[in-house]
Amino acid sequence: MVSKKDYYEVLGVPRAASAEEIKKAFRRLAFQYHPDKNSDNGAEQKFKEINQAYEVLSDPDKRGRYDRFGDAGDVGSGRGFEGFEFGGFGDIFDAFFGGTTAGRQASPQKGQDLQYNLAISFEEAVFGTQKEITLNRIESCAPCQGTGSEPGTKPIQCTECNGTGQVRRVQQSIFGKFVNVVSCQRCQGQGAVIAKPCGSCKGSGKIRQKRDIRIDIPAGVDNEHQMRLAGEGDAGKYGGPPGNLYVSFAVTPHKFFRRKGNDIFYDFSINFAQAALGDEIEIPTLNGPHILKVPAGTQSGKTFRLKNTGVAHLKGNGRGDQIVNVNVLTPTQLDEKQRRLFTELYDTLPRPTSDQNNGGKEKADDFLHRIFKG
Repeated sequence: MVSKKDYYEVLGVPRAASAEEIKKAFRRLAFQYHPDKNSDNGAEQKFKEINQAYEVLSDPDKRGRYDRFGDAGDVGSGRGFEGFEFGGFGDIFDAFFGGTTAGRQASPQKGQDLQYNLAISFEEAVFGTQKEITLNRIESCAPCQGTGSEPGTKPIQCTECNGTGQVRRVQQSIFGKFVNVVSCQRCQGQGAVIAKPCGSCKGSGKIRQKRDIRIDIPAGVDNEHQMRLAGEGDAGKYGGPPGNLYVSFAVTPHKFFRRKGNDIFYDFSINFAQAALGDEIEIPTLNGPHILKVPAGTQSGKTFRLKNTGVAHLKGNGRGDQIVNVNVLTPTQLDEKQRRLFTELYDTLPRPTSDQNNGGKEKADDFLHRIFKG
């Protein structure tokens, strides 16, 4: 039995509330206390009170009598909650059940994207190349052309949904009966079933196939780059387009070049004489041998920049540079003649001041004595 509470208090609205305010309050509370949404004790009783209050206050005549007499028994339908007619509640019915929205046949679905990791050499990444890869992917069955039916036969109408791809289900709720339309499970919403499956794909319309794909790799790719080959992924479903193929690169390190962005770094060593007197040295570049002029007095750690001899820009014109890092080697083994010459040189060279070597004169003298004096 629904208790006789003040209907305005039940809906939480003032007595002067408009019809729209009453409707909004009812919707909010109905969602909150619906037994299918709220399993708390007392939720069902509260829901009945809300509906009884709305049944009265949403009807101008009943609301008028209620405002004058204040007795629910005089204005209600006399049938209680069980006799409640949907009335204004219809517009939130779908939100409770998601049920009156018509189902639809299975829509086209894009195929699965595929990922492929490809190892390439340093030179291939720098200059670009062509590669052929073997891919194992899902394709439409050629003999049945993706229909799933044995060649020469056709799918037949689904008897479950009579070819509509949809099934209507009637369910009972506290409000009465409602109809829910869903996709047919027997035919997966297609409206037809395969009577005689294709022998190649067993009725799936799809088959896993090995394919050789040629890839044009542009100059300048690196480890973090990825190529997208549109339409080279798995076949789609229900007439949908195929997925894409994404190719990631793993670049093998070079034996003496290092890459940073579009610049190439190369470390090169010279001896004391070359550093002091200067020299012309042949060094490798991506374009082939290059004569590098080392000026007299070159210090260890000096860098030389060779313009436009690096890696081509992947998106745009131009190339990076090659950076040559020079390292002056200190000899570790000297023959008698070399020791004599270095000794003479040692005696003739000026000693660096403390300002020049940051207080390291004593260390330098000790180092040279150990090498040249034995």
